[in-house]
Amino acid sequence: MNDNDLLAQEFEANRDHLQAVAYRMLGSFSEADDALQETWLRLSRSDAASIDNLGGWLTTVVARVCLNMLRSRRTRREESISTHVPDPIVSRDEELDPEAEAITADSVGLALLIVLENLAPAERLAFVLHDMFAVPFDEIATIVDRSPDAARQLASRARRRVQGAATVPDADLHRQRAIVDAFFAAARGGDFEALVALLDPDIVVRSDGGTARPALSRSAQGAASVARQVIAFARPTFHPHPALVNGAAGAVSTLHGKPFSVMGFTVVHGKIVAIDILADPDRLAQLDLAFVDE
Repeated sequence: MNDNDLLAQEFEANRDHLQAVAYRMLGSFSEADDALQETWLRLSRSDAASIDNLGGWLTTVVARVCLNMLRSRRTRREESISTHVPDPIVSRDEELDPEAEAITADSVGLALLIVLENLAPAERLAFVLHDMFAVPFDEIATIVDRSPDAARQLASRARRRVQGAATVPDADLHRQRAIVDAFFAAARGGDFEALVALLDPDIVVRSDGGTARPALSRSAQGAASVARQVIAFARPTFHPHPALVNGAAGAVSTLHGKPFSVMGFTVVHGKIVAIDILADPDRLAQLDLAFVDE
């Protein structure tokens, strides 16, 4: 085995950690993959023998790559008014492991990713690296080209925004599932009152149809408004398949047997406070949704 093979082996040993950092930084699987590819290229061009802590070096590099991608993306999105929903993590509902999924929902829930999307790039980096991966502020400071105190302030500012806006789902996944099932039953039956009873008065719905379905890129707020739209949009040809979406109860909706959308629900104190919908066919095609055909 030559030196390059050994380097590739060590990189693979760190891949899951780097993927976790990149996903939390970017909220996109394809962009996270791009960030890992760039990190590997930088490693392959470096003097690996001079790196004392390879894991720390890789984390720093992937964070720098993600920061640059966030800055570039922020410029592009300022020119667009479309609603954006991060890539969801979708798995079978049968794979439900209450303890593991509760941790997933708390750390990378869609509700949290939505909040992170609204942070400045340097704030997001400082929060993700320090609060999620315990990277010291001295190391974060070198990535954002600021002092350790300034890096600490970035994380603190981000933390306040996250605590003020993010919602942590109820821990009982079986209760979440019951509420989501009741939501779909009320929608199919056109039961307005039953829907409103399931929704938080200030519920927010975010739908991302991408460039292929721009009409589906929209937001709605308020129980009555959302209930009316749900009933108007409900069709007998739409079939919801139970799934876990970022560790919380959700669904993959199919139309004529093909995935049409992924719906993530945030249930807090027995009420649905947010619904995040990815209906972009290009991004749906990148997800492993084969289980809905079984």
